[in-house]
Amino acid sequence: MTATVEAPATTNLRIEDLHVDRGAREVLEGVSIDITPGEVTALLGPNGAGKSSLVLTVGGALRATSGHIWLGDQDLSHRKPEKIRALGIAVVPEGRRLLRDLTVEDNLRVATYTMPRGDAAGGIDHALELFPELRKRWDVTAGQLSGGEQQMVVLAQALVSRPKFILVDELSLGLAPVIVKRLAPVLSDVAATGVGVLLIEQFAHVALAVSKSAYVIEGGQIRYKGTAAELKERPELLQSAYLLRDADEGVVEEIEAEADAEEQPKG
Repeated sequence: MTATVEAPATTNLRIEDLHVDRGAREVLEGVSIDITPGEVTALLGPNGAGKSSLVLTVGGALRATSGHIWLGDQDLSHRKPEKIRALGIAVVPEGRRLLRDLTVEDNLRVATYTMPRGDAAGGIDHALELFPELRKRWDVTAGQLSGGEQQMVVLAQALVSRPKFILVDELSLGLAPVIVKRLAPVLSDVAATGVGVLLIEQFAHVALAVSKSAYVIEGGQIRYKGTAAELKERPELLQSAYLLRDADEGVVEEIEAEADAEEQPKG
């Protein structure tokens, strides 16, 4: 008799015992991660650890060989990318993939093409509230933008649909520290609206400054699961010296200070 697999009774986005092959190599070996609504969860690991493969699998671009991806009681493991997006999961892949010959406005409108007109307009307004800098670059083509501005557009594209969960792969890749300082707290603001955020990041301190939970992945396996606070206090748990690099400790301290200030009671 075949055993019945029961889905967890939760509204979390839950990755459960995920195995993924790319070519002849297994790149994810039994990975399990919970992404909670209203929180930033950090996923840390060196290059080649399997972080991007995880994002592509959750987004439907790669197929798992086994395991499950649950959204509440729905198994997304073999859904197509457009179905996954429609269920409220947005993916920001590594590499700032934009339509470089189109303007900022057109890039955002392309991201809303499946949405009702009213929802699309509201989604664009929401994205521009998070990134008001883009209003000044509205008619500029994406190829003329700086790296930081391009990253804002990519994030805005993902956020116009008001997703329930957003997975951001390598937020700071190729960006100046001052830009990272600008972008990282936005993910905290997004989480504060109830969105679950998975932040994949090469600079551990940047991710931990805005995260509540954290995972470390190496060699396709989860090596640490716990709180971001514990990982900050016990850096030896990161294992890899690569993860301890940081572009600018001053930037990290300012991000942490801003996060702490947000947690202080008002009045």
